[in-house]
Amino acid sequence: MEKILIIAAHPDDEILGCGATILKCLRHDAQVRVLFLGEGSTCRFTDPTTKEALASINERNSWAVDALRVLGVSNYEFCNLPCGRFDQISIIEINKLIEKNITQFQPDTVFTHFGGDTNNDHRIVNRATIMATRPCGKHIVDRLLCYEVLSSSEWNYQGSFIPNYFVTIDEADLNKKWEALACYQTEMRDYPFPRSREGVLNQAMQRGMQSGRHFAEGFQMVREFRL
Repeated sequence: MEKILIIAAHPDDEILGCGATILKCLRHDAQVRVLFLGEGSTCRFTDPTTKEALASINERNSWAVDALRVLGVSNYEFCNLPCGRFDQISIIEINKLIEKNITQFQPDTVFTHFGGDTNNDHRIVNRATIMATRPCGKHIVDRLLCYEVLSSSEWNYQGSFIPNYFVTIDEADLNKKWEALACYQTEMRDYPFPRSREGVLNQAMQRGMQSGRHFAEGFQMVREFRL
């Protein structure tokens, strides 16, 4: 993996889904770009156009910048699509935002959301990514993987996330991942909420046990093309 595009519906999804993998790839001199499609805040507001709602978008985006700085990522884009309202946007519009980033950045690897998440924005991003990475354009993505997001992926009791691709991480990676997540001041909570320090640790241990390691991040490999 030399050029990696991570597609996130909202700021914090990128760290929850593959924060430690980002660290490991950067250590191996990979280039990483994060595309934030939605703003992740205004679903809490009846009117997403108020000053308070707009201020919450700016705050969440600033946390994302801080979180990525912890990991060492400086290449990112915010599209600020309305949180929780992706189903009110033509999927082709979302598709085009992804296609633009693929054309510009030309990644060999794309990480996106699991298509069975309980969060509908996540599901739509998965569909749009599948469309945008069809192997028929000028740039063909070599591999496409889905990541899991705590408090969304595991709460689909009828179609749970089942990983088939694992990235081994260590305790230092895990601590750095939590440091980045802590930048999202309103999103992390106390255990037993999944987005807690214990939840992140337990997830890494579970994926580690599944792959014969102490800690790991798990993904679903959608496809991989090899020469």
